[in-house]
Amino acid sequence: MITDKIDNITGIKPNQKTPTPPCPKAVKIELTARCNFNCAFCATGYKLRDKQDMDWDFYVSLLKDLKQAGVEEVGMFYLGESFMLPWLPEAIAEAKHQGFEYVFLTTNGSLCTPEKVEACMKAGLDSLKFSLNYSDEEQFTEIARVKKSLFYKMLDNIRAAHEIRERGGYNCGLYASYIRYNGDQADKMQAVLDELEPYLDQSYALPLYSQADLTGSDNIERGWEVRAGNPGRADNMREPLPCWAVFTEARVTFDGMLSACCFDHSKDFNMADLKTTPFMDAWHSDSFQALRSAHLKRDVSDTPCKNCAAYN
Repeated sequence: MITDKIDNITGIKPNQKTPTPPCPKAVKIELTARCNFNCAFCATGYKLRDKQDMDWDFYVSLLKDLKQAGVEEVGMFYLGESFMLPWLPEAIAEAKHQGFEYVFLTTNGSLCTPEKVEACMKAGLDSLKFSLNYSDEEQFTEIARVKKSLFYKMLDNIRAAHEIRERGGYNCGLYASYIRYNGDQADKMQAVLDELEPYLDQSYALPLYSQADLTGSDNIERGWEVRAGNPGRADNMREPLPCWAVFTEARVTFDGMLSACCFDHSKDFNMADLKTTPFMDAWHSDSFQALRSAHLKRDVSDTPCKNCAAYN
């Protein structure tokens, strides 16, 4: 189940608690930084960096580098909405062609039409997760800040994805996650989760992150409960320090930077440029080693993580 994979990634193993951990099992690749939503909980709307697509030739060379390094799983997303990208199915097919055993994707669900989903499943997609962060039409328009019709489009696309998988016999998991903005959100979500249960293999809750402290203050003003760092799933949260994201998983931005953070909307966590630096050299770069050492000492006061991991 997807929760087993999440818990495996968010738990730092003894051999990973070092400034130079082994090659991560999974890497998320930002095929595009663009997104058609402007969610209140997310910093993408703050426009702190350019929003463009990854260059195809770089993408192919990146996959070769990651495979040679020992990476086993690749995510076709990071901070953007990958279904905005015309060549998403080709990107999945290339990853499978190069031998990655597990290719996964998270989407807001509004653009993954049946035609696009079937193309992705045909290409070899192993996991499709929907960010189902809204209990109803009213909450959707308030938080996603787009037209309400996309809420129903998202639900229709989830049902259609299940039909496509069953009809085509594709081996692709279908999942959903939702954010617990406050103590009432789980109850609010129950009706839509019950409605979609026949179409999903599993659903689970996430806590509300401060997104590298970019959205924490704004979200508290909304009456939401913000958690420090990235504690993983709501039902199996990790301590903010040391942060697993620095040790167990890698992320590559659309412009080829290796980022140390799950929420690097501002480029403050760039560790190396993968257009000029091999992946494992970047993974063990001096800047990354210094950041990990600070996390292991549980003192990130002189790092970009100071406000997020120590969030109060």
